[in-house]
Amino acid sequence: MSKTTERASFGSKLGIILATAGSAVGLGNVWRFPYMAGENGGAVFIIVYVVCVLLLGIPCMVSEFIIGRHGAANTARAYSHLAEGKAWKYVGYLGVLTGFLITGYYAVVSGWCLQYVYGAVVGGINGDAEYVKQYFQEFSSHPVKPILWAAIFLVITHMVVVRGVRNGIERMSKLMMPVLFILLLVIVVASCMLPGAGKGIAFLFKPDFTKVDSGVFLGALGQSFYSLSIAMGCICTYASYFTRHTDLLKSAVQISIIDCMVAVLAGLMIFPAAFSVGISPDSGASLVFITLPNVFHQAFSTMPVVGYVVAVLFYLLLAVAALTSLISLHEVSTAFLQEECRITRPRAATYITVTCIVIGAFCSLSLGACDALTLFGMPLFDLFDFVTGQLFLPIGGFLTCLFLGWVVPRKLVHDEFTNWGTLRGTFFGVYLFLVRFVCPVSILLIFLHQLEVI
Repeated sequence: MSKTTERASFGSKLGIILATAGSAVGLGNVWRFPYMAGENGGAVFIIVYVVCVLLLGIPCMVSEFIIGRHGAANTARAYSHLAEGKAWKYVGYLGVLTGFLITGYYAVVSGWCLQYVYGAVVGGINGDAEYVKQYFQEFSSHPVKPILWAAIFLVITHMVVVRGVRNGIERMSKLMMPVLFILLLVIVVASCMLPGAGKGIAFLFKPDFTKVDSGVFLGALGQSFYSLSIAMGCICTYASYFTRHTDLLKSAVQISIIDCMVAVLAGLMIFPAAFSVGISPDSGASLVFITLPNVFHQAFSTMPVVGYVVAVLFYLLLAVAALTSLISLHEVSTAFLQEECRITRPRAATYITVTCIVIGAFCSLSLGACDALTLFGMPLFDLFDFVTGQLFLPIGGFLTCLFLGWVVPRKLVHDEFTNWGTLRGTFFGVYLFLVRFVCPVSILLIFLHQLEVI
């Protein structure tokens, strides 16, 4: 285990939980979860989602923990440390590539969050629904502004990553995660105090089981996968900084609880306000950047100062959530480049930051400023989102389950799961069954559903 002691590590159990939770908690929780819940029946979707996290998310997360901690290296190299078949290292390379590509286009969306913080502060996003829609379309298709905001966001991320695991990632996570929860709670209270907010609360917590169908199950499976950052390389990379005393199952459960709490609070933040002004909960992906500014404008029309503060805090919350995830995505590529090319962390981080700014620029320009930036009939932004989210993530997760469940020696998996016999390992049999059978089948269903095969 000498590799583990030589490698940088998190300095505390709290740091491990908050940093890894920060990786999982991002726009997937605050943006994607509410609109997915809105489109799939609210309370019913939440119940199915929680079940999916238990049966799919936690086992997959523990699997990546095992690979990362045992490998004690970047994601690509970690896979080759666990099995003789060197071909499996390409699953690790896929994780690094996925994280790298997501970093490029995720920075664009993160930049939108900063623009909306600015717009909320100066009052630029207040207005009727048509004005807000036009505001988003004009900004997102502008040739310079989105690129500038994305570059600023990546530079902020760079400044954290370049400081290392303890002084950068862990320290910033300890600051940002409490801030994220405080912002969430403040906006939840304000939203739930609006007239008619009870309908939104009931939508989230009063299940209508007649709405359960295969689409709800597959949507919840996909969201649990997306929300927990499975197969992006983030979990595996962070696990490489775990100490041998870290309880992997307990950590996965704690992180999943935080993830679910943030997702549900995001729903409580959005739907009471939406129902208060009579806006449909199934507004889709446009919910955050087009629908919500109008919701805040209408809901707090009699209390403009409160509405102003809530709007600013909400988009600040989005920016914080985006930053915690972008840091972990950046770290995947930085660690890979640093170790495989044997260069310093600042140099590796600089290469990744500059390259991702270029990728982000092309992705942003493809959304309107330069229509020629398309491939296979899709703008580059949409292509990156499709390839990573609908192809690479499920393929990587599926292969990881096969790798841990059938290729890696059972004794090695058991030793890591039980911290070399110091933990009881009561649920090891359940975990192995889920990884071998339930998770691969579930991920395969997600994959086929996304490709509209089923």
